Amino acid sequence: MACIFIQQFSAVAAGNRPLVEWQPFLAQVKRLLAAMAAIGEPLSEGEDAELNVAFAISERAQAVEKIQSVLDRHVLINVDINPEAGSSVSRGRASAELLEQGWRSFLIKVSNRAASTFVLRIDSRQARPMGIVSSGGTVSSHDYTIGSVDPMEALDRWVAINAWDKPPLQPALSGLEVEYRIVQIYSRDRGQRAATLKAIAENGKQDLGFRNKLSILFDCLPSNDVIFRVLDVDGTATTASILIKDTLNRIYPAQGKRALPDLWFQPQIYRRHGEALRLPGGQYSIEYGRGPEYLRKKLLINVQSHGPNVILLPLERWVQPSQFGYYSGDVHIHAAGCSHYESPYEGVTPEVMFRQVQGEALDVGDVLNWGPGFYYQKEFFRGHVLDNSASSVEEQAKGARSSPDAAVKSPILRYDIEVSGFPSSHCGHLVLLRLVDQNYPGAKTIAEWPSWNMPILKWAKAQGGVVGYPHPGEGLSVDSTDIPNYLIPPFDNDGACEYLVDITYDNLVDFIAGCDTWPFVELNIWYHTLNCGFRTSIAGETDFPCITDECVGGGRSYVKLDSRPSGDSGYDAWVMGLKAGRSYVGDGRSHIFNLAVEIAGKHATANELLLAKPGIVRVTAEVSAWLNPEITEWTEKIRKASPYDDPCWHLERARLEGSRRVPVELVINGMPVDRAEIEADGNIHPIEFNATVNRSSWIALRILPSSHTNPMFVLVASAPVRASRASAEWCRKSVDVVWQQKSRRIRAAELGEAGAAFDHARSTYDRIMRESPV
Repeated sequence: MACIFIQQFSAVAAGNRPLVEWQPFLAQVKRLLAAMAAIGEPLSEGEDAELNVAFAISERAQAVEKIQSVLDRHVLINVDINPEAGSSVSRGRASAELLEQGWRSFLIKVSNRAASTFVLRIDSRQARPMGIVSSGGTVSSHDYTIGSVDPMEALDRWVAINAWDKPPLQPALSGLEVEYRIVQIYSRDRGQRAATLKAIAENGKQDLGFRNKLSILFDCLPSNDVIFRVLDVDGTATTASILIKDTLNRIYPAQGKRALPDLWFQPQIYRRHGEALRLPGGQYSIEYGRGPEYLRKKLLINVQSHGPNVILLPLERWVQPSQFGYYSGDVHIHAAGCSHYESPYEGVTPEVMFRQVQGEALDVGDVLNWGPGFYYQKEFFRGHVLDNSASSVEEQAKGARSSPDAAVKSPILRYDIEVSGFPSSHCGHLVLLRLVDQNYPGAKTIAEWPSWNMPILKWAKAQGGVVGYPHPGEGLSVDSTDIPNYLIPPFDNDGACEYLVDITYDNLVDFIAGCDTWPFVELNIWYHTLNCGFRTSIAGETDFPCITDECVGGGRSYVKLDSRPSGDSGYDAWVMGLKAGRSYVGDGRSHIFNLAVEIAGKHATANELLLAKPGIVRVTAEVSAWLNPEITEWTEKIRKASPYDDPCWHLERARLEGSRRVPVELVINGMPVDRAEIEADGNIHPIEFNATVNRSSWIALRILPSSHTNPMFVLVASAPVRASRASAEWCRKSVDVVWQQKSRRIRAAELGEAGAAFDHARSTYDRIMRESPV
């Protein structure tokens, strides 16, 4: 980045000598020199010597003139603020030289004849963001190659400008007659580039005409390639998440000037083995990893201005779930909307999403088309997985055959639907996986889809879909963090609302997806329905980049399979395993492998154990977790944060104070009945509990708020689970609230069928209440 030092100077007296007060001027110059040293761009030794001589001159006016003559060599722009607070600019003596993909520093000289104390900014049309700024102030587009900015206009937006106003400097002018300040400039390109710089005096007056603007032809020197060698723990090539900063903590590539596949809203980038990034010569810190199952590693590099720069990034895992037969996936990610730009192409391509999924070490990534960009994104849906092979994934999405040379460890990427931005969205969003057809019968646009969810679920299930409700906590929060609690939510948002109705029909809802909102809300509704005997699984999701745009895989499902999922058959196996509950979910910082429930040598099969009479069951699992050994201000901030603050799901919240230990809880019918503590050191810890089961129950293990298994069902005398009359009553009352909230937005033509479904749910919960002994 280039830095522009802005000098304010007073009216010039006879003899061209500035009328400057010596003491405040000297103090400001010393603050400026300290700032220049802090950002790694001090003056040369010779110039320091000249300044030291100037500081010792007894004739103060002569000393001020000498100091300015030294600093003026670095002045890019002179800014004059006249007595009426109007501003104008002129060219300084500094060479207009920038660095491709880097920042540089300059000085700018400004006369403050108005003694103003407003903020002075340097701006440029060429520094405008790459996308459209919405009314809310967010940039919805960034990529000049396919974004919403005209390509010729986008090419002109090649520069970034940032005022350096951190201590020992400050944002506002001090009112001194002479003052120096810092501004930084970044070049996206190499070669000659023109930019018009504009001095903006906030709360001041702008001179008429073009006096406050100056066009400068910059010479942008080329940077050099840095080639990344990204190797997994077994030595195979892979993709990593990489965060690059210079000695001033500035992020590279500059986020505001990124082009695909890099996303402007993420500080990290994703690079495959052998890929390169251009960086100016200098020292950088690199932090890299590959999702929560890998250790985050750091190193310092020196980039040479000439010659090859090859950086080895060896990855290191603390746990490998595939060794236990578990494979991870995120059932809810997006390639359009929210932090992604929306028009005219409405989103990013599969190539970008492949990097996100592979760079976070997911085995499966479900990209869901929804309201923003639905019509464009559905071009990538073909009812099959996409392979990250040598052939373009865009061509595959349009029917081309994938390359037989696809990497063995390439993740599965599949496009499906989230019903969001559709007429039924108010009843709760839907995740529809494993679809064959994305076109609802008779609907030409998404506005013509049903206004409640059950018809959509039936349509999806008829084609073999696996379906569920995402982010259930939206609109279900109450004034309690207890799990379970019995307060009735308002159901006034798009969480799992109609879910309570749909699960009363056999095989209509397969899962509820969480790990991206409050665990005490997500688990509360799930626990209540499990207590009523319904067997929906829980899945892990992120809702990237909407609930979070940090990365995909913030919430994960780990499904047990016989082999690594690959192709359509592997995806089907993974999704059906998710539906069957052969999985656990979480943030990836803790893992619960091989949950088993047995009695007298009799093991549960298909998540179910049949008992002729009450008895004591043995519950076992292998558990692993990872916390940083050192307790830091950052780890304590997460541990002590409000349960309503992000990150909601994070293992640090489970850390037992002053230790590296976390509790593993045995949950029966929603209540913790026993616990063990393990060291979160990445090792595998066998866990065993013994518990008395007096009636049909569901059993799970959890490390809150980090991981949770799907339940095992223990049926006594083949009776259904009727664990809590209070849970059934909670569901029954909630159905009435949902109808009151949602029926007003269901189309008149659909109200009759919807009303009958809600009545069916009411009668179902009434029956369960009667069948529940307690």
